[in-house]
Amino acid sequence: MKSNIHPQYYPKTKTKCICGNSFTIGSTKQEIQTEICGNCHPFYTGKEKLIDSAGRIEKFKARLREAETNSSKKKVKRTRAKKK
Repeated sequence: MKSNIHPQYYPKTKTKCICGNSFTIGSTKQEIQTEICGNCHPFYTGKEKLIDSAGRIEKFKARLREAETNSSKKKVKRTRAKKK
């Protein structure tokens, strides 16, 4: 490695989360503060919830039902009489 081009590496960086969890990792910073960690992340804790604030799921289901009803109806093709 070239000298004087790499940042200082700290093998025992203290990392603190908002939830109060703290752990050590290796980093180029001496101290890190995070908003979310593996201890409080909804995916890892099993408390994951789908938030549907815009009603997207209901809109999708409505469009799906409409498409199914439209496909079940037979479309009648109209033909025009030719003008002479």
